[in-house]
Amino acid sequence: MSKRFSDLGLQESFQQSLATLNISVPTDIQEKTIPVVLKQNEDVVALAKTGTGKTAAFGLPLLQLIDTENTTIQAVILAPTRELGQQIFSNLESFAVNNPEISIVGLFGGIPIKPQIERLKSATHVVVATPGRLADLIKRNEINIKNIAYFILDEADEMVTAHKEGLDSIITEIPKSRRTLLFTATMPGTVKQLIQNYMSKHVVKIEADMATSGHQGIDHNYMVVEPIEKLEVLMHFLNSKDGERGIIFCKTKAAVNKLAKNLAINKFSSGALHGSLSQGIRDRIMGQFRDGHINILVATDLAARGIDVKDIAYVVNYHLPDTYDAYVHRSGRTARAGATGLSLSIIQKEELEDIPEFEQELGIIFKEFKKADAQSIQENNGLLWAKKIFKTKPNRDVSQDFKAQIKTIFHHLTKEELVDKILANYLEQTGASNAKDSKSKK
Repeated sequence: MSKRFSDLGLQESFQQSLATLNISVPTDIQEKTIPVVLKQNEDVVALAKTGTGKTAAFGLPLLQLIDTENTTIQAVILAPTRELGQQIFSNLESFAVNNPEISIVGLFGGIPIKPQIERLKSATHVVVATPGRLADLIKRNEINIKNIAYFILDEADEMVTAHKEGLDSIITEIPKSRRTLLFTATMPGTVKQLIQNYMSKHVVKIEADMATSGHQGIDHNYMVVEPIEKLEVLMHFLNSKDGERGIIFCKTKAAVNKLAKNLAINKFSSGALHGSLSQGIRDRIMGQFRDGHINILVATDLAARGIDVKDIAYVVNYHLPDTYDAYVHRSGRTARAGATGLSLSIIQKEELEDIPEFEQELGIIFKEFKKADAQSIQENNGLLWAKKIFKTKPNRDVSQDFKAQIKTIFHHLTKEELVDKILANYLEQTGASNAKDSKSKK
C-alpha cells in the first residue's frame, strides 16, 4: 500500500497545501527522499528521471527545516535555467502558502538585477537562483550566503556542463559545514567528480525506481528518412497530431530558427526557444505554450529544461542527440505525472546503427514508426496549402474594379466547382497529379 505524506513526517500545514494542489500520494522519489532529508543529517545524492516530482522531494522537507526566527539566508537552490528556476520558485510558494513566515526569493538572469538587490535587503530564508545571476550578486557583495545550512543542486548533470565556472565560484562562498542535496536524472563522470570534490564522503544515495520510472509510459520510435524529405515527413506527422502539444528538439540554435520558420510558413501553431533569444521573448513563447495558444515548441536541449507541462503528447528528435543523457532529458518531457507519450526520432540511414546503442545504454526498446508514403505526403502538402489560403488575410489594397473583374470570371461557378478547379491547378503546378497518374499506370 502506498504511503501518504503524513507518514513521511511532513507537518500538517504542508499536507494541507498539497491537498489544495490535489496531491495526495507521494511519488517514489518523494517517498524515499523526504524522510531522509527531515530525519538524517548526511548529504544526499538522488538519481531520478524528469517528471517524477523531484522539486517536492527536496522542497517540502527543506521548507519544514527552515528556522523562521533566523532572518538570514539558510538555503540556496540552484537550477541551470531560468525556466526551471521559476518552476521551482512557483512550486515552493505553493507548498508554503500556509506558512507565510517563510520568505522565498527568486534570483534569475535575463531580468533587471536592481529589484532583486532591493528584495535581498528584506529577510530571506530560501534563495532559488541560476548560477550566473547568483555569482553576479556575490561579486557585487549584494548577497551573503556564507552561513547557509542547505545547498541544493537540481538538474546537476546540466549544471556541471553549462555552468561549471559559476558553480565553482558559488561553492567557494558557502560554508563547508552545509548540507548538500544533489538531484540528477543521469550520472555522467562530471557529476561523479562534483560529488567527490564538493560533498561529504558519507552520502545517502537514493535511486527512484530508475528501471521503469524514467521511461514508463513512453513509446520510443524511430523513422528513417532521406534528407530531402525530412521536413515534409515531419509536417505529415505534426498534422496527424493536430491539437496535441509536442516539443521538437534540434541540435543548434540555427536549426531551431530554420525549422520554426518553415513551420510558421506552413501555418503550424509553433514557436522557437533557444538561449540566444531575449528573456522577454522566451517568457512569452513559454507562456503561449503553457496556455495552449501554441501547440508546438521547437527547442534546443538547454532551453527546454524546466518545461514542466503535464500534457505534452509527443517529443520529436529532429536530430539525434549527441549523448544518451540528452535523450533521457528530451524524452522525459512527455509522459509526465503518470501520462503516456511518444518519443519519435527522425533519422537518416547512417544513424540507424546508433539505435541499438541507445537501446543497450538506456535499457529501452525502439520500434520503427511507419513513414508516410508518397501519396500521403502529397495530400498532406495539399492540406497545408489549403490552410495557408484559409489563413491568408485579404489584401485591402486591391482596387474594387479589379476585384469585380475577378469575381465576374468566377461568378457562375458553385463553391464545389471552384474548389475543384483551384485544387486541379495546385496539383498541376506541383506535379502531384502527374506523379499519381504515372504511379497508377504501373
